[in-house]
Amino acid sequence: MTTNITLDQFFQAIIDTLYMVGFSLFIGSLIGIPLGILLVVTRNGGVLENKIIYSLLNPIINILRSLPFIILLVAIIPFTRLIVQTSIGTAAAIVPLIIYIAPYIGRLVENSLLEVNPGIIEAAQSMGATPLQIIWYFLLPEAVGSLVLSITTATIGLIGATAMAGTVGGGGVGDLAIVYGYQRFDTVVMVLTVIVLIIMVQGIQSLGNFLARKARRN
Repeated sequence: MTTNITLDQFFQAIIDTLYMVGFSLFIGSLIGIPLGILLVVTRNGGVLENKIIYSLLNPIINILRSLPFIILLVAIIPFTRLIVQTSIGTAAAIVPLIIYIAPYIGRLVENSLLEVNPGIIEAAQSMGATPLQIIWYFLLPEAVGSLVLSITTATIGLIGATAMAGTVGGGGVGDLAIVYGYQRFDTVVMVLTVIVLIIMVQGIQSLGNFLARKARRN
C-alpha cells in the first residue's frame, strides 16, 4: 500500500505532538498544581480555610472542565489570535490546550491531596507546623505517588486533545490524520497515526505507573 506523506512529514508530526503535549503539560502544571493545592487548603476544614477563595475557584474549574475540548478550541479562537497572532498550527493549539489541562490538573491534584490521611495533617498541626510547612513537608510528600498518576492521566488526556486539535489545523499527528488520512482517504496514514497514539499512551502510562510505584516505596 502507498501513502501520500513522506517519512519527514510523519516524524515532524510526531515531534509537533510531543512539543504540544510537553509544553502544555509544563505550563498547565505550573497553573494547575497550585490551583489544586488551593482547593484543598481553602476548603471547609482546610489548613488555610477561606470560603471566598474556594467558592470562586471551585465553580470556575467546574465550568472549564465541563467544556468539551473541541468546543473550547473553537470558542477561544479570537483569544488565541490575540495571544499568538494565529489560529492554526502548533503554537495556536497550545493556548486552548493549556486552558483545557490546567483546571483538569487542578482537580486531579485536589483529589490526590484529599486522599492523604487527615491524621497526618492533625499530627503536623499538633507539632506546631505552619500551613506552608504542612503543605510542603507533609501533604505533598504523602500524596506524591497519587500525584504522579494524576499527571500521567493528564498527559494522556492531552495526547487525545492534541489529536482533536488537528480538526482545525492544530498540527501534529491529529492534523496528519485529518488532512491525509480522512480528507484524502489515505488508510495507511490513518492506521499509522492510530498506532503512534496507542504507543504514546501505553508508554506514558507504563512510565507513570513505574514512577508512582517508586515514589510510594520511598
